[in-house]
Amino acid sequence: MSDDGRRNPGAMGDAMGPVLVIIPTYDEADSLEMIVSRVRSSVAEAHILVVDDNSPDGTGKIADELASTDTHAHVLHREGKEGLGTAYLAGFRWGIEHGYEVLVEMDADGSHQPEELPRLLGALPGADLVLGSRWVPGGSVVNWPASRKFLSRGGSLYSRLLLGVPIRDVTGGYRAFRRETLLGLGLDAVASQGYCFQVDLAWRSVTSGFRVTEVPITFVERERGDSKMSRAIVAEALWRVTAWGISSRLKRLAGVRR
Repeated sequence: MSDDGRRNPGAMGDAMGPVLVIIPTYDEADSLEMIVSRVRSSVAEAHILVVDDNSPDGTGKIADELASTDTHAHVLHREGKEGLGTAYLAGFRWGIEHGYEVLVEMDADGSHQPEELPRLLGALPGADLVLGSRWVPGGSVVNWPASRKFLSRGGSLYSRLLLGVPIRDVTGGYRAFRRETLLGLGLDAVASQGYCFQVDLAWRSVTSGFRVTEVPITFVERERGDSKMSRAIVAEALWRVTAWGISSRLKRLAGVRR
């Protein structure tokens, strides 16, 4: 990136344009430095945007320190904990404004392995959105109890059937979007969070006619910090997906698109 903060395409830019990896954080002080280092080692030309929600544990300060010594690292500070969906939306807008052509969603806790990022980017020439999938052949999860697997598989199956989305892992959050895809999704209308946010964007991509590809990943349950999963997040996903599914079916019966 140039001194004025604008994009400076590197080797990856020769193929598809500059890449921005968006990492939302809230109390990720124990893992952030390690994740940023692994991203930089896996795809050296990629840039990283840490979107920090004023973490009480000092994650934002660590992000600032990383950015002060690495021109590929950037930080977007927010006033408080506003949720995963709004963090990604803020990151998408920042990345689009700064000229990035590929925008990646990645967790800060190591569950999304940076070493698998080249696989996602490698599939982009034939897709508009690439999903890192736990539930396609070759995909897997590590250190999950049976109940969590059931929740994830069940959530994807329920969403797939109700919304008519041909995606095996519709709730997964390791994704690579083309800039044009995000611009075509109507992001200003997105109000969902958590699991629901991921379902929403996948559904919008499919119904907008974009090419969606799944590639296998190994999802590793976090070893540090606390999971952000909660009953409230699951409940929101259930009622929103149900409402979307019913509304979509009624619109189809009336001949109205989405």
